Amino acid sequence: MTDEARSEFVERRPAPALRPYLAGYVGYRESGQPPGRHRGLPSPYLTLIVTLDDPLVVAVHPDPATPPGRYDTLLGGLHTAPALIAHPGRQSGIQLALSPLGARALLGLPAGELAHTDLDAGTVLGPFAAELRERLHATDGWAGRFALLDRLLTERLTPDTRLPAELVHAWRRLLASGGAVPVAELARETGWSSRYLSRSFGVEIGLSPKRAARVVRFDRARRLLQRPPRPGRAGALTEVAVAAGYYDQAHLDRDFRAFAGCPPSRWLADEAGGAGFRNVQAGAGAGSADSAA
Repeated sequence: MTDEARSEFVERRPAPALRPYLAGYVGYRESGQPPGRHRGLPSPYLTLIVTLDDPLVVAVHPDPATPPGRYDTLLGGLHTAPALIAHPGRQSGIQLALSPLGARALLGLPAGELAHTDLDAGTVLGPFAAELRERLHATDGWAGRFALLDRLLTERLTPDTRLPAELVHAWRRLLASGGAVPVAELARETGWSSRYLSRSFGVEIGLSPKRAARVVRFDRARRLLQRPPRPGRAGALTEVAVAAGYYDQAHLDRDFRAFAGCPPSRWLADEAGGAGFRNVQAGAGAGSADSAA
């Protein structure tokens, strides 16, 4: 017998000093759901999850060579395959969306070192990861937890000036265009060769410009699909495909199968309740940061 179903999601922008590096926080607490799995989807943000009660159980990582594991805190880089998270019908924590260009300032390493991986956050953050979870767990209410995050992360922040302005510009252009700007145009605007631009993206972002553009476009489509239904709107998938910059619905379908492991109709059905939990990903909806430096 399950408890009464409860679902709580609270989004918050970080403190102004953190916004160049951190897009947003999402606090979540769900209970009384049927046990199942939900997907952690590729996005233009690194993910830091701090659980508040039960550990996060990752059944399938974006890197299939990584064995399943349980995590009190989890840190993941940009990736192009979904993670599958198993849950017993309840889950609670805070998810942070980090700009890849803020990785050096907040994590002490370039985002490229975390590409396609997720791991225990303590591996990168050291004892700070456990301290963060312990103090968040001991704090009542979302407002208090977000204020604590603001304070601890601001204290930890070490602005890094090694990021070239050209790279920051290219990343911002990709985000602002929804992934629509061609790589050749990015190279022309920065004055870099396509090869050097790709190499810099690999180090500081973790994906090539072309693949990063696909992830940005997919993320935009996913967020459009999550809009509240509007009476009289027909052909939602076709409409979203066009709005997100896909050639057609078949193009959208192919990217969904590649990045989510299923077609968008199946993902929407799962989000509506078939898989229990809704998608819990902070990002553009929780804040506005897109780069550092």
